[in-house]
Amino acid sequence: MTAVSGVELDPPPPGLELEHRTLFTREALTFLADLTTTFQDEVDRVLKLRTLRKAQLDLTGDLPGFSAATAHIRDDPDWRVSPVPGRLQCRHVDIGDLAPCDTDRFCQALKSPAQGIQVDFDDGNCPTYHNQVKGIYNVHQAVHNQFPNAPPISQAPILMLRPRAWNMVEHCMMVNGKEVPGPLHDFGLLMFHNGSLLFQNQSGPFFYLSKVESYLEARLWNQIFTWTEQKLGLPVGCIKATVLIENVLASFEMEEILFELKDHSAGLNCGIWDYSASFVNKFGHRPDFLLPDRSKYVNMEKRFLRSYMDLLVQTCHRRGALATGGMAALLLPPDKDSALYSTVLHTVTRLKLLEIKAGVDGFMVYDMDLIEPMQKLFQAHTMSDNQLNELRSDLRVTREDLLSMPAGGVTLFGLKHNIAVGVLFIEAWLTGRGHFFYKGQVEDSATAEISRSQVWQWIRHQVRLEDDGTTVTRALVQDLVREMMGHLKETIRCKTVRDEQRLATAAAMFLEVVQRTDFPEFLTTYLNLDHTFLSSQGQHQSLELRGGGELQSKL
Repeated sequence: MTAVSGVELDPPPPGLELEHRTLFTREALTFLADLTTTFQDEVDRVLKLRTLRKAQLDLTGDLPGFSAATAHIRDDPDWRVSPVPGRLQCRHVDIGDLAPCDTDRFCQALKSPAQGIQVDFDDGNCPTYHNQVKGIYNVHQAVHNQFPNAPPISQAPILMLRPRAWNMVEHCMMVNGKEVPGPLHDFGLLMFHNGSLLFQNQSGPFFYLSKVESYLEARLWNQIFTWTEQKLGLPVGCIKATVLIENVLASFEMEEILFELKDHSAGLNCGIWDYSASFVNKFGHRPDFLLPDRSKYVNMEKRFLRSYMDLLVQTCHRRGALATGGMAALLLPPDKDSALYSTVLHTVTRLKLLEIKAGVDGFMVYDMDLIEPMQKLFQAHTMSDNQLNELRSDLRVTREDLLSMPAGGVTLFGLKHNIAVGVLFIEAWLTGRGHFFYKGQVEDSATAEISRSQVWQWIRHQVRLEDDGTTVTRALVQDLVREMMGHLKETIRCKTVRDEQRLATAAAMFLEVVQRTDFPEFLTTYLNLDHTFLSSQGQHQSLELRGGGELQSKL
């Protein structure tokens, strides 16, 4: 590999010399350097604007709303997003949280009947150097039809490529003396090596964009897309992206976000846990925004979440864009004749039917055994590939609807569950895994975010438990962590002293996060900049999960 001016790149992770050499060619590095140099200042600007907006909300006590400055966009009835290609018209069921460094699961997904695959470098992925190189290389192999027994990319489920969000940086590459923004690193490599071939096969390039907070960030992505298309000789508008509305501030700018991306839009997506956690992120110190126990009082049927989903569907369909729902995290047990299997399937069906009746055009599942039952659910309750004709024109969602906190308290069960998910997520990251299985469902950074957010907020407001009136304090949380260590050791099947030490480190890091005076904006940013996590990368190589067999063994 010949050096490129201004670029510093770490040597390949052990065992990935071929993959590293394939990805980081001189031409690819030159493209990445140009991309980063062109947009680094704008990336810095949008991150500073996030900080400024949060400070303004804190200092004034104001609440977000629909901006008068962009009312002309919302009030114009005539504009529409550009139509999506044929392969994006039906988005019924995607596989979610699929970290592509997990080669076996990725290949299994390529052979599945799903409409698409969320190829996840964000929530479901731990961004070690090994995982990023392996994951991007595996996408390259899939697009270039190099996986034996996998269908050609033109016949496989579409790849919805999800680069890291703006809050993440790539530690292993610097351009002009600065670490490269994580999303530019991921997007740049994915486009350079795969964009043209995906377009030739009418199978992309398609993306998910995580944690967008404003229409200005959507505008930046649109500029990146247009620049990339011109640089690679692709038609303007061939890149299509679904924006995940994961922040309460973005919920007031959905029309503006679509408008900024109208030539590149594949629609908007709504979820539950990152979005709910954003309320703590932006308003968590305010008593009026105390979020009750998520295990008992927070679900998509609550006013603030149902209003958000309804408004997203209405906004998308009004503008000719697809609206997709969140991921079913529940896992089906292996015994199809068991009562538990029926219960899990019934629960997923009920929740996803709620989304279908709200007008969504698709959603995600983690467990691939749920793909066909959910596809049949769509077929039974819809008349075509999508529900774009469901305009929801009778609906009116107000600022009060979007900001209405659900009633409810806090339970000891909910507190302990949040502690467990938070600690186990950090432990997973310290072993190079971006998601894990706990109590019959998959947990990732989204559930870890809401878990640590709630514990932080409950300590801050000294809430009382419904069970016996005990006040949630730092001391109580510390005592519960110590009490739960035996359970957590059993959960991760500690076998060595190193396993126990790593779990103890994860618990200490969790306590550090929930006890801070200032709320860390993103748990993943906090971990990605932490010395303990960075040093742990040298102690392990990627843990490649064993696909479906591993999934079932965790139930």
